[in-house]
Amino acid sequence: MQTDRISIGVDMGGTSIKFAVVQGTSIVHRAEPLQTGEFSSPEEIIEAIGQRLRGVLEAYPAACAVGMGLPGFVDHEAGMVDSLTNVPGWYNVPIRRILQELTGLPASVDNDANCMAYAEWKLGAGQGMTDLVCLTLGTGVGSGIIVGGRMLRGHLGAAGELGQMSIDAAGRIGYYGNRGALEDYIGNREIAAEAQTRYAAAGVVKTQEECNPYALELAAKAGCPVAQKLWDDIARLLATSLMNCHYILNPQAFVIGGGVAKAGELLFKPLRSYLKCQLYGPHYDKLQVLPAHFGGEAGIIGAARQALDEIS
Repeated sequence: MQTDRISIGVDMGGTSIKFAVVQGTSIVHRAEPLQTGEFSSPEEIIEAIGQRLRGVLEAYPAACAVGMGLPGFVDHEAGMVDSLTNVPGWYNVPIRRILQELTGLPASVDNDANCMAYAEWKLGAGQGMTDLVCLTLGTGVGSGIIVGGRMLRGHLGAAGELGQMSIDAAGRIGYYGNRGALEDYIGNREIAAEAQTRYAAAGVVKTQEECNPYALELAAKAGCPVAQKLWDDIARLLATSLMNCHYILNPQAFVIGGGVAKAGELLFKPLRSYLKCQLYGPHYDKLQVLPAHFGGEAGIIGAARQALDEIS
């Protein structure tokens, strides 16, 4: 594929919708983002997206494809949004066809975590691998899985939701009625709430902001025993899910990104240790546990690259 070709990436989240022109691993232009909450319906959002995309195309008429990542259940093959997380009203929306009509370009749509995984697989930490699992740890736990050099999508296009895997059959009841879902323990809000509880038990009052992952990272590095124990527990819970996933899929690597993963070795060192204790020796010895190459732009780069690859 020609590496000089450019495509447009759109990354839709519950807070904002970002637009970028992508060439290879580089973002060469960013358009003004939209604030998702300012719109009352999918129709209003789509109209605003169309206006932004037309402006981008006026500045970059050589763009040859557009890709979009969305937070929820997206049928990549059909180009349909079944439903979105934290964005009401998006049910059975033919978003790929809409993007094609708005731009006149070939379009691709996918779950935002799959887009992150695509970027890491094709361009980032998992480049050259045929079997890997990519996770993004933030508000929730998103993930994308590559098996045999292909994205694993499943019957309804919803495969790879590691955040919904149970780590406790008698645990908390999750959004979908499942008990003990991983993201109900290591999502940003859940980490902060658990930290507040543990600090309170130690006689220390902390606000939620003082218990976000970055604040807890700084506290742990400064020697705070509450924060250090919490990071160790986060690693242990994550390792349990990765262990289960490994015995099912036997990937070459786990690639982990997102805000929680910015803690670096505070997370990765105990995570590797717990995995080593739970995996058959040769399996662990040939497994890589890697930080993601791309940061917050992984989704938009992956969406744009996937759209470009699909017209190659």
